[in-house]
Amino acid sequence: MTGDDETQALVLNRLRRAHGQLAGVISMIENGRNCKDVVTQLAAVSRALDKAGFKIVATGLRECITGDAADNSEPLTEAELEKLFLALA
Repeated sequence: MTGDDETQALVLNRLRRAHGQLAGVISMIENGRNCKDVVTQLAAVSRALDKAGFKIVATGLRECITGDAADNSEPLTEAELEKLFLALA
């Protein structure tokens, strides 16, 4: 992923949070916790992953608009950006 250090840190923090929440969901299922608790935590994992994904797509969009990719790669096309947004929908 490209982007500034702050953006990368934010995305990594969200992914680490989701990782911890997912471990919690697995533990809850193994311990026979009730459905409501499991689904509530699973929804939290999903939201954390969605936020990380949207941040990554937004960073890519910003780099495409400004032409400021850190790795000097070709900017994403409109079709590629659309595909990324739809992958998270």
